[in-house]
Amino acid sequence: MAKKKKIDELKPPDWLTTYSDMITLCLCFFVIMFNPDEVTQSQLDAISAGMRSAGIGSMPGGFTLSAGRNADLGNTIAALPSMERGRVMGTAMRRAVSVFSPEIRSNKIRVTQDERGLVITLAADAFFNPASARINIEATRDTLLRLGTYMSSDELADRIEADGTRRIIKFRIEGHTDAVNIDPSGPWEDNWQLSVERSRSILRYLVALGIDEKRFQIAGFADTMPIASGTSPEANALNRRVDIIIINDGHL
Repeated sequence: MAKKKKIDELKPPDWLTTYSDMITLCLCFFVIMFNPDEVTQSQLDAISAGMRSAGIGSMPGGFTLSAGRNADLGNTIAALPSMERGRVMGTAMRRAVSVFSPEIRSNKIRVTQDERGLVITLAADAFFNPASARINIEATRDTLLRLGTYMSSDELADRIEADGTRRIIKFRIEGHTDAVNIDPSGPWEDNWQLSVERSRSILRYLVALGIDEKRFQIAGFADTMPIASGTSPEANALNRRVDIIIINDGHL
């Protein structure tokens, strides 16, 4: 009898099993949130079903709000233009991280977001030969084809919204160099010309893939907008880049 009592004392309480299930589900949820690959709807449905079975979905709060009079008029937060732009940019960024995940892992591409919009940064050393504006097609063809497919996707196409407004998405290509002076015997007068010509090269390639040229802007900034300070080889490599920006409406 004493032995059985001792075993019962070591048995965890029933609530601990449910609590452990909930913690495991929450862990899986946040792992998916930080995963750079896209999450399918079936995966999200499976997580949602798991949470409901653990009792999380039945807890009060978050599901008890009722629509008011403003909602009847269509004046909801979700209907605001800024929310729509935020959803579009958020979806576009998740898609870009998924499409270019091999290049992101190898530091050939970076995907970020700032006040201008979604920024896809091409490391110049991976796409161009030194001091050249000719794209290294042999090494980057697959990446550029995926870039063209991504920029031609329906989620980045112009469209008429439910409220009748036209959503226009344009692209800007910005070339950047390091602060090392150009070889005077080379084909370029200075870093300004090199940065512009690299932007033009990317533009011509994307237009050849079928993207409307009128959706683009190009610019060259030479070494005036560095993202890394100093003149070390690592800093210079980061500053040599071409940014492809999916422009927010306010920066058209």
